[in-house]
Amino acid sequence: MQYRRLGRSGLKVSVLSLGSWVTFGPQLGVDSASKVMEAAVSAGVNFFDNAEAYSGGESERIMGQAIKNLGLPRYSYVVSSKFFWGIHDTPNTKFTLNRKYLLEAIDASLERFGLDHLDLVFCHRPDPNTPIAETVWAMHEIVSSHKAHYWGTSEWSAAALTEAYAVAEKYHLHAPVMEQPEYNMLHRDKVEKEFAPLYENHGLGLTTWSPLASGLLTGKYANGVPDGSRGALAGYEWLKDSLTSVEANRKVVELTKVANRLDCTMSQLAIAWCAANKNVSTVILGASRLSQLEENLAAEPIIEQLTPEIMSNIDEILG
Repeated sequence: MQYRRLGRSGLKVSVLSLGSWVTFGPQLGVDSASKVMEAAVSAGVNFFDNAEAYSGGESERIMGQAIKNLGLPRYSYVVSSKFFWGIHDTPNTKFTLNRKYLLEAIDASLERFGLDHLDLVFCHRPDPNTPIAETVWAMHEIVSSHKAHYWGTSEWSAAALTEAYAVAEKYHLHAPVMEQPEYNMLHRDKVEKEFAPLYENHGLGLTTWSPLASGLLTGKYANGVPDGSRGALAGYEWLKDSLTSVEANRKVVELTKVANRLDCTMSQLAIAWCAANKNVSTVILGASRLSQLEENLAAEPIIEQLTPEIMSNIDEILG
């Protein structure tokens, strides 16, 4: 397993990591989650991504119990959570990044995990109703109080991040270290264009999500939505149109030919392609079963096989 620095920080994360969105809670309980995490650790994965809002906090509880069941030493893994959506329906606990919410949310998250600190905490979405300065100060205090080691954002704009950096610099505060954007063959602009100045100017690291475009890049949606897939889960009906896009699935058919030449699966090609971007610190994988995780982790050696010629061929297919 490769390990990369998280942006300009000294923290190293496995180039492939494991996330709990959709899976921990709806599909995996403590026992099955423990088995999946054990397989990930055995393969060299050291970063596990989570969020307060995943399954209303249940995902954090499951991951925390799995860590305990496996007896993982605290120094051996990196774990995260994200705050914004909230799990309580009150004015100051939902869709906000205000000081009150953030300083209380971290304590509640730690209690669910059964840990005394997290490694990474993210502002899960931007909050247009809270001044960015207020959010930066609150996240700085979370890090300064040793309840987390680093903080970052998820799906923020480059403009909002630039403002956050300016506040941190002006007041000598802990600045964002990482951003968690969606990044895959079909969703590229933010990572490759909008964020481009931030890598050089601020050393922004990336923990990217959805390398398989919610499963579309596996090729399994070419003939509709199969039973048991993410697109068939209750509450994820909004995914169906994108997953069954005729044009997107046509591209997947052509990309599969590239995967065949490399003697890998389409999923492995899609994951390796994300990791081939030097600005990506880690690609977050999701898995509802061991066989799926094993297949996806086998993408790691494919990264080095993605020559400039192959990458150009992929760009031609993607248009």
